[in-house]
Amino acid sequence: MVSSARTKGIMMVLIGAVLWGVSGTVAQYLFQYSRFSPEWLVVVRLLVSGTILLCLASLKGNQRIWDIWKDKKDVSSLVLFSIFGMLAVQYTFFAAIEHSNAATATVLQYLAPAMISCFIALRAKRLPTIKELIAVVLALLGTFLLVTKGSMSSLSISGIALFWGLASAVALAYYTLQPLRLLAKWGSALVIGWGMLIGGLSFSLIHPPWKFVGQWSLNAFLAVLFIIIFGTLIAFYCYLESLKYISASETSILASVEPLSAAFLSVVWLHVSFGHEEWLGTLCIISTIIILSFVKNKEGSKANTLSA
Repeated sequence: MVSSARTKGIMMVLIGAVLWGVSGTVAQYLFQYSRFSPEWLVVVRLLVSGTILLCLASLKGNQRIWDIWKDKKDVSSLVLFSIFGMLAVQYTFFAAIEHSNAATATVLQYLAPAMISCFIALRAKRLPTIKELIAVVLALLGTFLLVTKGSMSSLSISGIALFWGLASAVALAYYTLQPLRLLAKWGSALVIGWGMLIGGLSFSLIHPPWKFVGQWSLNAFLAVLFIIIFGTLIAFYCYLESLKYISASETSILASVEPLSAAFLSVVWLHVSFGHEEWLGTLCIISTIIILSFVKNKEGSKANTLSA
């Protein structure tokens, strides 16, 4: 029985991570071939996914979705998470894809665990452990190989792509750490659902969902549907459900298939150039996730990364 539950957990986190990686590549397809704007895709994804998540949470009947608004401290924390966590991680990630490719953007975003580890060490006023130092060095080496192909003379991606990729990692680190109290009190579905809806409504003030840029086709419609249903709702559900059957550290390790799936699909489907240096850089950054998953500290064990 235990073995069956464990297998279920492993399968669910792998499905969620692969769907996240594939959705990034599908977004690249929309930017590259259908000329969609990342702004429109972000606002629609957040609004639709957030609404559906809240409806599902309400239908489950475990709690009333409006109760979170009764506490001023919870409200302020939720708004900060929605704008500087949820919205920021979504937009920076799609902007990085637009200016580079899904593979590069996803791998750069996975610098977040190393950033989280450094932040926790600084806040605890302690020196990093040997494992943490190794992870940071691997993260820096991986980033160097990814953006330069091992050459000191030039970047293999644009400066703006590097900026958005690093910004995505910072946003993901904030997204992971900031809502821990809210998640413990209200649960993931409710917090993420409201985070998406508030983030989408906030961004609508800057880029309304009816302000569309791009070319519609059947493939484009199916791509948008895939990102919302499979790349957001189902991926999110599978990841959260997996935590019921396997440990957080195991989930973090298995979720590292996301950048691998994004890189593989980008190369095979969209013919992105990904040489030996980029693959080595990708493996270096993924190695940091595996190393940091075994670092035992109270705060780090709670910081389960939920991808964009």
